[in-house]
This record gives sequence, C-alpha cells and structure tokens, in this order.
Amino acid sequence: MMGRWRVLSATRRFVGTVAWIVVSGSLAAEGQGTRPPQRFEFVARASEIDPQAQGHPEIDFDLVDAKGKPQDLQHAMVDTRVGSRGELVIWLMGHNQGLFERVTGYGMHAIQPHYANRWFGKLAAKDRDDGQTLGKIRLEAATGEDHSPLVEIPKADGMKQRCVAFVRWLDRENPEGAWGQFLAEGGDDLKWERVIVAGISHGSTTAARFAKHQRVGRVVMFSGPRDQYEGWQGFASATPANRYFGFTHVLDGGWTGDHYCRSWLMLGLAKYGPIVDVELVPPPYGGSRRLITRFDVGGDVDRAHNMVVPGRNAGKDATGGLVHEAVWRYLFTHDVGQVGEPVPAEPDCRSEFTPR
Repeated sequence: MMGRWRVLSATRRFVGTVAWIVVSGSLAAEGQGTRPPQRFEFVARASEIDPQAQGHPEIDFDLVDAKGKPQDLQHAMVDTRVGSRGELVIWLMGHNQGLFERVTGYGMHAIQPHYANRWFGKLAAKDRDDGQTLGKIRLEAATGEDHSPLVEIPKADGMKQRCVAFVRWLDRENPEGAWGQFLAEGGDDLKWERVIVAGISHGSTTAARFAKHQRVGRVVMFSGPRDQYEGWQGFASATPANRYFGFTHVLDGGWTGDHYCRSWLMLGLAKYGPIVDVELVPPPYGGSRRLITRFDVGGDVDRAHNMVVPGRNAGKDATGGLVHEAVWRYLFTHDVGQVGEPVPAEPDCRSEFTPR
C-alpha cells in the first residue's frame, strides 16, 4: 500500500484501531479494512498541499529551517465518534493538542494553518505604533490581499487561502470526516458563517481583525485582542459583536495595561454584560462575552498570559483536573443569541494610549 504514496517525512501515530502514517503531503493507511468512527489527526505541509505556497525570508517565514526541517506543518483533527455540529474551528497560533481534542469532542472540526505571520518583529517603532499599521498588516496576512504597503503577502500565503486549500485536501484524504461541508460551491472558498476563528495573543488579535472584515460564525479570543494604539477594533464589523468571546487572566500584561478592556469596549462587548470572573460566576456566566480569571499563578505574568488555554500552564484543581473546562466549552458552544444585559463602559479602563 505504501507504494501509492510519496512519503517525504513521516511520524507514526495510532488513532483508534488503525495505524496511520502522517506525512508531509498525504495520509496512508497500514493494514486492511475500513476506518471506523474515531478521532482522525492530520499533519500536512502547506507547500505539499498547494505548490503556490512559498516562504518569505524577509520576515523569517520559511518553509524549512537551516537544517532542512519542515516549518510549514499544518494540523487538523475531527472525531467522527461525536455528532457533528457543522462548525470548523480555525486556530491562529501554534498547534494546541489539548484544545483540538476538546473542540473536536464538542463535535467540531479543527485546523491550524501555517501562514505568513512573522512580520511583527520586523516593523520600525514608528510604524508599529502609528495607530493603523498593525491592523492593515494583520488583514493582509489573514486575507492575502493588498491592505498594507509595508508587506507583500500573496494570496497563497495568507491564512484564508491556506485554510481553503487545507480543507480541500482534507476532503479528499478523509471522506469520513465530511470536510466538504465547509467548502463553498466550486471549492474556492469556505462557508465562513460555519467557521469559528480563534487564537491566543497575536492569533486572537488577528482573528478579531479578520472577523471585522469577514463575517464568521464566532470569534474566540484568548489573551487578546491587544493592538493598544490601533483603532480597527472600533470599525464597523462584518461579524456581529455578540459573536466575539474573550477570556484573559487579570495578571496578563494586556489586562494590567488596560489594553484588553479597551479592545473589548471598542468591539462593543459591554452591550452583552459586565466583565465576569469565572471563579465567582458559574456557567453560562450571565451570557457575558468578557470573561476573566484570577486563578493563582504565583504572580507569574507569563503563565497568566498562557494559562487560559489547555496545556501545561493551565490551572489545575486538587485532583489534577483542568479548572477551566466549562469556560472553554462556553466560549466555543454558547448560543450566540443568548446575551447578557448591557452595562456602561468601565470608567477605570483607559481608552487612549500615547506611543512611547
């Protein structure tokens, strides 16, 4: 059977009762028989899926590293043992296995694209802090369309096209997963109203910026959005404001500096309830879109920034269980039509910032 496939690099992974080889361009089954309901996991190179995908060394965004190790790996997961909700999560940050296991356990499909997003550290301070540059570059990185004069990110290297190409590939390779339900007629775009764009930090900020431009089903923002000097958070939004959900830790620098509360207000989230401490208010958190945690992280600001998602930094109870399971389920599955009562803007949240 392996003779049918071109294997450039592979790792062995066992899913259910079937052994799979996850390769750079294709997925091959070992042994005979059909594939029963199970959790399917995929790792595929963007440049193998779409030959037009390329690297951009000018922003340290490469297809391989100096030793030739692939850098353009993309991840996907679906659990066909779970009833499908007909929703696709696009995760705009490094792969998070724990998060993918949870959202697929909710009945969602999930992908993590590799796209040209390494531009941030290349910007001069005068551009980075001018109040408009970051939003324009984020939108170009997300869409592959010309929104900024400072970068040139072609369509094939933007998040949007890489997701379309990935879903087309998954539809061919994994018919059991029914990935084609997310493809628009003709297969050249996604059905974006069935998409949840999500991320943490840089990824959550780009997710929110993209949702301003493109109507999506939901936006889940961990530790974000930030872009404290920018005005795009207040732009008219293609995605209704009640579809944005945020979750941060109060010791995160984006919170202590009032950056998150500012963005949340500009996004219009105060219309759907107050800021809610998830340790004090049980699900469904009054329908609020603005959730915070004060979980004890020992004063570690870096852990505070990362503990809001599944992983080694996540909060644990006395038995070792992760304490924010209900929060994650709420963020991804709460009915967007069920909202809290509007509240005034918090008077202690700064709304204007002056670049240093």
